[in-house]
Amino acid sequence: MSLLRTPKTLPPARIAPLASLPVFHRLQGRFVVLAGHSDGVRWKAELLAAAGAEVRLFAEAESLSEPMSDPRIQLQGRGWKTGDLEGAALAIGDFETDADAAEFAASARKAGIPVNLIDRPAFCDFQFGAIVNRSPLVISISTDGAAPVFGQAIRARIEALLPPGLAHWAAAARDWRRYVQASRPGYALRRLFWERFTERALAEPERRPDAGDRRDLLRAFARDRQAPPDGRVTLVGAGPGDPDLLTLKALRALQAADIILHDDLVTPEILELARREATRIRVGKRGHRPSCRQDDICALIVREAQAGKRVVRLKGGDPLIFGRATEEIEACRQAGIAVDIIPGISAAQGAAATLGLSLTERKRARRIQYVTGHGEEGTLPADTNWAALADPAVTTIVYMPRRTLGEFVRQALAAGLDPATPAMAVINATRSTQSHHRARIGALPAVAAALPESGPMLVMIGAVLRDAGLCAMKTNSLLDAAE
Repeated sequence: MSLLRTPKTLPPARIAPLASLPVFHRLQGRFVVLAGHSDGVRWKAELLAAAGAEVRLFAEAESLSEPMSDPRIQLQGRGWKTGDLEGAALAIGDFETDADAAEFAASARKAGIPVNLIDRPAFCDFQFGAIVNRSPLVISISTDGAAPVFGQAIRARIEALLPPGLAHWAAAARDWRRYVQASRPGYALRRLFWERFTERALAEPERRPDAGDRRDLLRAFARDRQAPPDGRVTLVGAGPGDPDLLTLKALRALQAADIILHDDLVTPEILELARREATRIRVGKRGHRPSCRQDDICALIVREAQAGKRVVRLKGGDPLIFGRATEEIEACRQAGIAVDIIPGISAAQGAAATLGLSLTERKRARRIQYVTGHGEEGTLPADTNWAALADPAVTTIVYMPRRTLGEFVRQALAAGLDPATPAMAVINATRSTQSHHRARIGALPAVAAALPESGPMLVMIGAVLRDAGLCAMKTNSLLDAAE
């Protein structure tokens, strides 16, 4: 069977089913019908007026706990009638009985008006979400009416993350948009302008943008129109699998990419965070399995960048640790293509964190060494420093040793490694399917051989592992057998 395969372009992920469609409704210069007299109606009236609507509130004056002070809220002093709905943008009501709610909803729909009944989702055409207000930057959170309190809690989290000053930058974006659109630029140039704008806004979110910012951005925009920027390549570490371990810089690169060349080990959850329009190409390299040639990967990176694309080479773990980064960097440099590198959480770091383990200790482990379990031919590298592996004061991390672990341990023991040294095989580090199996190094190959090939394996060796993962592994039958 051939172990070669060609890079494969994958279709973008389709959007998952939505309980309802999130939309933003313009209400300036239009009127909304609001019927009822509860506290919920009062809040809806204030919200609709804040959005620029003329609110026609159908309620008796004496039924309100206090008068409405906003001039855009017009109290009608009576109950609603069918003719009141004609020409309205929206209809919102709060009624004590299902019969009254159903009558209001039926009349609104007959008039072709979207309707909302407060706390009666079965009668609603649309719902109000919990709002984060940095207008004109507005975020709405919906639970499809299932758990409003949960939506409010999510809103509070987002409020804490978004500085209030972003409202000024959002207003500047609205005002400066006409300068960008005036020259009818192509999509790529428009996107580049707004990426620069966003980078500046997020760097100083509490500073109010001024004429100097506009001048600088428009000058850069003019230069781009004269000579569109060349493509560039970014090597990005995807981490060992848990999407929460992706760095903010890596996330920004994924969301700006035109092309993403990714390994098989990059999880779907991480790819889902990328820009939806980006082309995803699988260029997996797996030991002893059909793999893309490194020369083909390098050629593809260069070709796409020379076409002016922003190429992200997405690698599992850290791209600078057994990631073949040298060949890809050199190919780009020879072609005159700029290369950025965004490191990622390595599989070793991720595994150690899940085990509550420090890879160094003052008295037991004064250094760490990373070694590979296979070379270019799929066998152990001939230049492995076996004497270094026998050092009792080192923590050794062995990458990709599944097929060679038995021979690796045999040679390490022959070089002087104590067979009683604690060791652990970790599969699918940091993922929900992670498993870890502890044994003395002399017994670990037998333990590992019994494990299913369900994901990438990492082996950790050293005195720091003497107590690692004991609480997490009490249900692991292989532990007691190995010990």
